[in-house]
Amino acid sequence: MVLGLSTATFTLLHVIISLIGIASGLVVAGGLWRGKRLGYWTGLFLTTTILTSVTGFMFHSTSFGPPHIVGVISLVVLALALLALYRHRLAGAWRRVYVTTALLALYLNCFVGVVQAFGKIPALEKLAPTQSEAPFSVAQLALLTLFVVLGIVSVRRFRSAPREHPGAGDAPAST
Repeated sequence: MVLGLSTATFTLLHVIISLIGIASGLVVAGGLWRGKRLGYWTGLFLTTTILTSVTGFMFHSTSFGPPHIVGVISLVVLALALLALYRHRLAGAWRRVYVTTALLALYLNCFVGVVQAFGKIPALEKLAPTQSEAPFSVAQLALLTLFVVLGIVSVRRFRSAPREHPGAGDAPAST
């Protein structure tokens, strides 16, 4: 039992939060690609991605392992993203810090998603039962390549985009 929930219910809640984090993160990444910051989506992405990492630590484990390391890295990266966005309001180099950390947090979530997919989806599990086989490596390399390209383009485009207040970007301006 975790937080008064059965393990199965808690796992489902964790997966739902993770999928919302990934989906909203992809919307945010699309905005960064176009040089725009999407206030509502950004808030949803950052909140659910933090919750994904935090709830990941609540699963029973007898040792500190790779999932915990990814969770710690994710939380540190997200703290930097929050600092860049809300404390420094994307001023100067903080714009690049925000884009880089937001995309790194999304990449880590997607990285774990690929790991989970190869561990839980029977067809993928058959292709890479130990996750050391070529299909798993190719999937992770493709994901990494996609995020490197996304990051390079987004840093360039978002840097030249006009600065917005962190809450701006979703609702039309009132007249």
